[in-house]
Amino acid sequence: MDRREFLKTLAAAGALVTVKTSGMMDVMASTVPSGSQAAAADNADLAAVMNGEPAQMLEAAMKELGGIERFIKKGDKIVIKPNIGWDRTPELAGNTNPDLISALIKMCQDAGAAEIKVFDHTCDNWSRCYDHSGIEAAVKKAGATMVYGHEQSSYEKVEIPNGKTLKNAQVHKAIIECDKWINVPVLKNHGGALMTCAMKNHMGIVWDRRAFHSRGLHQCIADICTYKPAVLHIVDAYRTVATNGPQGRSANDVVLTKALFASADIVAVDTAAGKFFTGINKNIKFEDIEHIPDGQKLGLGTMDLESINVKRIKL
Repeated sequence: MDRREFLKTLAAAGALVTVKTSGMMDVMASTVPSGSQAAAADNADLAAVMNGEPAQMLEAAMKELGGIERFIKKGDKIVIKPNIGWDRTPELAGNTNPDLISALIKMCQDAGAAEIKVFDHTCDNWSRCYDHSGIEAAVKKAGATMVYGHEQSSYEKVEIPNGKTLKNAQVHKAIIECDKWINVPVLKNHGGALMTCAMKNHMGIVWDRRAFHSRGLHQCIADICTYKPAVLHIVDAYRTVATNGPQGRSANDVVLTKALFASADIVAVDTAAGKFFTGINKNIKFEDIEHIPDGQKLGLGTMDLESINVKRIKL
């Protein structure tokens, strides 16, 4: 897909996007309301940023949300949970962008976090995923701690009393023991869930992901999100695996979208990112991504973006 076709796709789908090209063409769609249309507030409830590099977009989003200090306090022990599930380089977009993780670690350090750990329960070989994603090197260079998720001894059984189908799960001890955690998924296609984003990224905090597929994938995704909710969700949509996800078969499946979504509301951020994604992959209908309304029914957040304060930023 070339850039002109990409812009037409977004405009036709009504996706949330502001794009600035070398020809000064702007495409602004109205699926997600701007701050003037939504509830008035000093800080945004959701920030959507377009057309920047990962660190730039994170900085812009956090400014609208009230700063990282709104979520992270001095002395907090923090976990950052990216998607590191696949043996893919950053250019293939199977995992969260390492530059975004570096920038977020720096923000948390500046806020006075006492400890910052980063992990994921990978699908491919954990060592190759951590290495080839670029995330392990980025974490260590930034001065945070990389922990591992490939051994069952790192998990502990917890109860999920608010779950409809999933009533307990083995959750990584890093999540259980931290003061707060930040969910940093990559937005992309997924064969079973149709889209992987903030809610789906929770499958990387549990040991037995296969149980989700056998017991009802969408409901189990919503259920696990009720356990110790993350204080913030930052969706990396710098590059997006538009088709053949969650890994992608080649660079032909990847679209350079240069976007980022951030919110404390997991349902709202998945709604915004989901409408953006289904503007890229028009073979998927937003209403078929069932775990998002399932999450709303569990009280995890709202799909009604008109009812919250949304800020759209074009860099």
